[in-house]
Amino acid sequence: MKNFTGALLAGAFAVLAAMPAKAQDPSQLGSTLTPFGAIRAGNADGTIPAWTGGITSPPAGYSIGDHHPDPFAGDRVQFSITGANADAYADKLTPGHLATLRQYPSFAMNVYPTRRSASAPQRIYDATIANARSAQLVADGNGVDGASVGIPFPIPNNGLEAIWNHLLRFRGETVFRQYGQANPTAGGAYTMVRIDEKLLFRYARGEPGNTSVLFLQEVVGPARLAGEILLVHETINQITEPRQAWTYNPGQRRVRRAPNIAYDNPGTAADGLRTSDNLDIFNGAPDRYTWDLVGRRELYVPYNAYKLHSNALSYDDIIRPNHLNPEHLRYELHRVWVVDARLKDGTSHIYARRTFYLDEDSWQIVAVDHYDSRGQLWRLGEAHGINYYEVPTFWTTLDTIYDLQAGRYTANGFDNEQAMYDFSVELDDGDFTPNALRRAGRR
Repeated sequence: MKNFTGALLAGAFAVLAAMPAKAQDPSQLGSTLTPFGAIRAGNADGTIPAWTGGITSPPAGYSIGDHHPDPFAGDRVQFSITGANADAYADKLTPGHLATLRQYPSFAMNVYPTRRSASAPQRIYDATIANARSAQLVADGNGVDGASVGIPFPIPNNGLEAIWNHLLRFRGETVFRQYGQANPTAGGAYTMVRIDEKLLFRYARGEPGNTSVLFLQEVVGPARLAGEILLVHETINQITEPRQAWTYNPGQRRVRRAPNIAYDNPGTAADGLRTSDNLDIFNGAPDRYTWDLVGRRELYVPYNAYKLHSNALSYDDIIRPNHLNPEHLRYELHRVWVVDARLKDGTSHIYARRTFYLDEDSWQIVAVDHYDSRGQLWRLGEAHGINYYEVPTFWTTLDTIYDLQAGRYTANGFDNEQAMYDFSVELDDGDFTPNALRRAGRR
C-alpha cells in the first residue's frame, strides 16, 4: 500500500470538528429532528435534501419476495471521483476512501443525487422518542437500560451511545436470508461461499431480558465447507453476560461451545480478511475501545445500492481484482456521525483504532477505517445499503472489507443469483437452541 502520510491524515481529520456534537432537546424529535435524531432540513447548498419520511411504500408492481426494483433507476451519475481528482473532494472523503482511490487507479466513486430513503415503522419511531427520555448506559457503557424496540439514544452525547444505536437499530423482527460471501485473490479468482441465516431480533420485539439477537448461520456451499453451523445468542450487556455461541462441525457431528466467536477472532470463511466483530461492520461488546463522538460530517458514502443488489447482475459482473466493479456502485453525499474508537491500554485487538461513519438517518454504519498497531491505515469497510421497503428498514445488502496492505478484499451479502431476504418468516426462541443446532446438523 502507498504510504499515507501523517500530515495528510491530520488534514483529513481536521474538518471533523466542523459539525460538533452538542446536547439537544428531545422535544425536537419529530420536528426539527427526525424521529431518529437526524437533522430534518437539508444542507445550506442544497446538495443534501430535507428528509421527508424516506420510502414509505414499495414501487408499483412490487410483490413481497421479489428482488427489490430500484426506485431511483432514473438517476444519473453526477460526477466520478478517481485517484486523479480525489484531492478536490478530500474534505468529503474518509481517509480510507482516499487511500483506496490512490492505491487502485481502476477504483472510482460514482456520485449520484442524494436520496434520503431511510424509513422505519411508526412504532419504531414512537419507541425511539420514548427512549430518548429514559435510556441510559450501564456497566461502564457496556450495556443499555431503559430502552426497548427503538433507537436507544437518538440524540447521542458520546461515542458509546452512538455505537449502541448501530448495535440496536431496527432491522425487522425476524429474517431468513440466503447470500454469498467471496474472498477474491489479488487476480480476481473466487469461490462463492453460500450461507443461509435466520435472525430473531428480540430487542425489536420488545421482549424482556438481556438477549438482543438470536442468530443461526449455516454454510451450504461449497462442498468442502458445507454443513458448518454457527448459533449465537447476542446479549446487550456482554460483560455481565457474555455472548453465547455454539458451532456444529459436520465432520465430528458434534455441537460445541464457541466462546471465541467474538472480537478479532477470524470471521467465518473469510480467509482472514475480516474479524468476527467486522460482521455487520461492527458487532459485539464495545469494552476494548474508548469511543469519541467527533460530530457530524458530510461525506460521500455508499447508499441506495439497488443496482448492486439487482438480479440483473451476475457475481462475475460485480467481482473484480482488488475491489468491486465501480460501475455498479452508488455513492451519495450524506451527513454521518463520526465516532473514533481507540484500543484501551491493557486490552488487545488487531485494530488499534477504528473510525466509524454512521448514517444519521438510519444509524447504519456506512463506512469504517481500520488502523493497525503502527497507526497505519489497514482496511476500509463499506456497507452498501438499501431500503427494504416491504418492512420498511434501511439495511445493508453487501458489506465489503478492503485490505489495503494485502491488496485483497472480502465481500459478504451477495444475493443477485439466489433467494432474497424474507422478513415475514415465523421464528421463535426454540429455533435457536443447541438442540435446534444439533437437529439442523443431522439433516
